[in-house]
Amino acid sequence: MLVTDASLHVVRLPLVHRFRTSSHAKDHLDHILVRLVDESGDVGWGEIASPSDPYYSPETVDTCRLVAERYLLPALIGRRWEHPDEVPDAWARVRGHRFAKAGVEMAAWTLWSGHTGVALATALGGTRTEVVAGVSLGIEPTVDALLAEVQRQVDAGYPRVKLKIAPGWDAEPVRAVRAAFPGLALHVDANGAYGESDEELAALRALDSFGLTMIEQPFAPRNFVAHAALQRGLTTPICLDESVDTLDDLRTAVALDAGRVLNIKVSRMGGLGTAKAAHDLAAEHGIPVWCGGMHEFGVGRAANVALSSLPGFTLPSDVSASAKYYERDVIDPPVTADNGVVTVPTAPGLGHDVDVDVVTAATIVSATVPAAPTRPESA
Repeated sequence: MLVTDASLHVVRLPLVHRFRTSSHAKDHLDHILVRLVDESGDVGWGEIASPSDPYYSPETVDTCRLVAERYLLPALIGRRWEHPDEVPDAWARVRGHRFAKAGVEMAAWTLWSGHTGVALATALGGTRTEVVAGVSLGIEPTVDALLAEVQRQVDAGYPRVKLKIAPGWDAEPVRAVRAAFPGLALHVDANGAYGESDEELAALRALDSFGLTMIEQPFAPRNFVAHAALQRGLTTPICLDESVDTLDDLRTAVALDAGRVLNIKVSRMGGLGTAKAAHDLAAEHGIPVWCGGMHEFGVGRAANVALSSLPGFTLPSDVSASAKYYERDVIDPPVTADNGVVTVPTAPGLGHDVDVDVVTAATIVSATVPAAPTRPESA
């Protein structure tokens, strides 16, 4: 295939419910949609789902736009490739910037799968026709407000709820939710907010009594040793998220027994290809995985559904319905869930149409990216 044209669209969508984590709060999201066109006129879409601020990762919307516009897309346009696995070779010299790479590579996967007439899930090796979805809930102003939000999601049929926690907002809200919903699959996510003080470690250990499915990313991303030490003293599995950006990170986590569940995020790992490889490596070591989310718009959400159809994704994934986050998504039809179950599309490519009118109306910045005038073959 040969990409002849590319454009970037910074799209802003309001959230239906304000979302707060241990580091920040947000009532809208800006994500970058990537549009690729090949020599036959076929179109592929991807999503760069980076946060706007450098709190979850070093990347932001601004840095991703710069890197995609200046380095990734010029390296790809005009370069012939046969399979999306070859696409990262175009920017092999660019270190890091995984969110930006993930969005461009996703567009290549949807372009290729649409062009070849296969569903994205099939192209990735998926075997499931349905994916069980969970939801992620932010830190609420009060415990009562949190209980009301959990009730809404349980009423919607979601079988798993993830609660964001932070020092000072952990045991009390978790205890209240567990008491109100004793049979609910429940896990917590700290986004690396905890240190190793006696008080903070005691707070994390106290969570072991609530029958959680996992405690996600309690410590800072590179602190594998602290995760391994905490895991040794807990019955509840530790789940790693921000700690595993690469396959080498996963190998380190396995060697140290730093976590017994893996959250695979396409954006964090730099693309669908690496995410699939992480799924395969985790399966070799008997580690269950699930697909985490970055509140993706419909493009990225549909790609996550496709990835979650792989056999190793045995835990509910963050692929809840579009309506959980957005009144009007950028795809048609939107992602929907029936009693917490999402159907995996079987149509070629993404399995959803991108609503260009919605994208245009919600775009705050756009850019058309020309091919680089000269480029060494190894770029």
